[in-house]
Amino acid sequence: MSLDIGRILGDWPYDPGRVTVRKIVGDDGREKIQLRLDLGLLQMETAGRPDGQRPHGQESLLAYYEKKLAEHKHAKGTDEGFELPEDACQALRAEGLMYYHRYLAAFVLGGYEAVGRDTKRNLRVFDLCAAYARSPDDRVSLEQYRPYVMMMHARARAHVALNANTAKAALAAVQEGIEQIEDFYRRTGQEEALSSCGEIALLEDMAGDIKAKIPIDPVEKMRRELARAVEEERYEDAATLHNRLRRAAGGI
Repeated sequence: MSLDIGRILGDWPYDPGRVTVRKIVGDDGREKIQLRLDLGLLQMETAGRPDGQRPHGQESLLAYYEKKLAEHKHAKGTDEGFELPEDACQALRAEGLMYYHRYLAAFVLGGYEAVGRDTKRNLRVFDLCAAYARSPDDRVSLEQYRPYVMMMHARARAHVALNANTAKAALAAVQEGIEQIEDFYRRTGQEEALSSCGEIALLEDMAGDIKAKIPIDPVEKMRRELARAVEEERYEDAATLHNRLRRAAGGI
């Protein structure tokens, strides 16, 4: 059997203007995700570690080091003294990149539950390194990516809610994502970045789109009509609307 993948690449052109992905069924009968690159492709498992490996018998390196942390806490009664050496942090970053490629591909394919799963997982990597990396550089090296991953997580949650026809839950997910990103910048002393944050701008645009899908509450609609009537000095209409609002609120 030829090892040359030229025929596969020739049948699947690379488009530098977009993320080119597809699902295939592997020789093992399981579904895989393929991501087309300029010089080849990445093939990933849809669950577990994207390369299908189980380091130290665990689902991932993250799971392995979280287990080590739990064992340390159990033995010592505290997390004091637990550290991640530089090679562990480097390996965790490399593993996180695998999950990034998969959740990016899954987003394009509309697999929003998988995006939510993998973004939440990568945020756990950020938290672990920030708390326990031995090197100060390793503690902050991933933080520059946190707003982006928070944004993708919020978008994924919102799309899951929209697919379930719960627009209010989708809006809540987006607003929570915005608040988390804002909190990150304030907590890290980067308030000046808020006004130019692309992640927040994207989520605000998404929130606007979602709000357009939410029917206006009848009482809120009457309040708006009342305000407009008063502004336009249509006092008879305003009086009628005022009485309707009182009845709607249970007044006399």
